[in-house]
Amino acid sequence: MNDVKKPRGPLKVVIVTGMSGAGKSLALRALEDAGFETVDNLPLALLNSFAAGHDHGPVAIGVDVRTRDFDGPGLMSRISALRRDEALSIDLVFLDSDTEILQQRYTESRRPHPLADDLPVAVAIDTERRLISSLREHADLVIDTSRLASVDLKRILMGQFGGPGKRPLRIFLTSFGYRNGLPRDADLVFDVRFLKNPHYVPDLKAKTGLDRAVGAYIEEDPALAPFLGRLTALLEPLLPLYEAEGKSYLTIAIGCTGGQHRSVYTVERLKAWLTERGVASEARHRDIHTSPPVAPITPTGSVTAR
Repeated sequence: MNDVKKPRGPLKVVIVTGMSGAGKSLALRALEDAGFETVDNLPLALLNSFAAGHDHGPVAIGVDVRTRDFDGPGLMSRISALRRDEALSIDLVFLDSDTEILQQRYTESRRPHPLADDLPVAVAIDTERRLISSLREHADLVIDTSRLASVDLKRILMGQFGGPGKRPLRIFLTSFGYRNGLPRDADLVFDVRFLKNPHYVPDLKAKTGLDRAVGAYIEEDPALAPFLGRLTALLEPLLPLYEAEGKSYLTIAIGCTGGQHRSVYTVERLKAWLTERGVASEARHRDIHTSPPVAPITPTGSVTAR
């Protein structure tokens, strides 16, 4: 008697591709942690038979220019054939990154680009980008890892593919500095550069929004309370709608000039508001360049949605 239970519904198959050096190995490890069986560099000739014949739970398959018989249009043709199989649920994930970042990663790791041979890395990257551009256009999920930490890549993939069933919406909050660019994974972005800037106060310049003195200074700004009230009034009805649509993760980014003071404190205030309502959230301060204080603040101001 066979006691093996086959999964109910279509088998989830995630195909991970994209630019070499953009994080495919990290993505496959994240999916493995999410319960997927992972296979890297499966020859394209075996892709359809492997996916259609797999019945032991969700599977993630890594494919890139290192894969034997790799061909961008050919891969799309095979994926199209798989999508016609009602027993399969196919997602194509494309990992991308800026050319300069990819060059830096190869320089730091001292690993050769798979297409480099005797070519400069920049030329190899440009060649690869042309070869796989059609895959990016047809991907179900495109993730730009240029400024994405490995933990954030895992968070995005876990939110998208982290197991069956309905999961509560989880909020990810990030502070950032506009001078360093927008967070590319942000769903909602809010600008707090209208608040008084502690940077111009000598005693506060070297501190961050996690410091009590900085928090107290920002709290004195009469523009803070109305802004937080309107922000939470906006978010309160939106969060259930995102959850109803099946979204697992929502990334909210708060920005100021340098990402040291105002955005950091605002993120902490917003996190406290979410915690009071029983909403799970994580906070990260992307552009803090100094060590956090020994005793980080606990925001004391109240936030009321109006």
